[in-house]
Amino acid sequence: MNMEFIIGNKVKLRKIKEDDLKILWQLIYGVVNPEWKKWDAPYFPLNHIDYETFYKREIKEINGEEVRWMAIDVDGEIIGTVSFYWEHQPSNWLEAGIVIYNPKYWNGGYGTEALKLWVDTIFKTKDVPRVGITTWSGNDRMMKVAEKLGLQLEGRMRKCRQYNGEYYDSIRMGILREEWEEIYT
Repeated sequence: MNMEFIIGNKVKLRKIKEDDLKILWQLIYGVVNPEWKKWDAPYFPLNHIDYETFYKREIKEINGEEVRWMAIDVDGEIIGTVSFYWEHQPSNWLEAGIVIYNPKYWNGGYGTEALKLWVDTIFKTKDVPRVGITTWSGNDRMMKVAEKLGLQLEGRMRKCRQYNGEYYDSIRMGILREEWEEIYT
């Protein structure tokens, strides 16, 4: 499978290049309190790092053999990223992630298509029985996107995330390979 580009109707997932790192740093760290961070695990502070530190960390990642992070591109503009990490690689437990940094692309179907392309790519390129996401009960949009794609609620840890003085649940959702294939093949 070509991991340089994965093309949908609204978005293209593409491998991150060295030239993209400055743009991604700006999207992630260029604003003191970015709007996207209010929805992406806001209970974990965004520890700002300078561009050189970011570059040194990410250049190794983008030049590695395994593609774990891709840009979400709309008409040549990076609007977000998709990623995955191993919760426990020996048992093939993998979690996917998505962030749309630019709020003007929220609620337009861009995230749904990007996550669908990404989960499909993971199933086509990794020998995993399941793909999951982790979010929190304050992020209704993420839960709706996951549900729309067929992911099921698998776990709810109640009142374990605190944000702005209020407690929220940690949410685990996932889909099995056979469920994905039944829906999308």
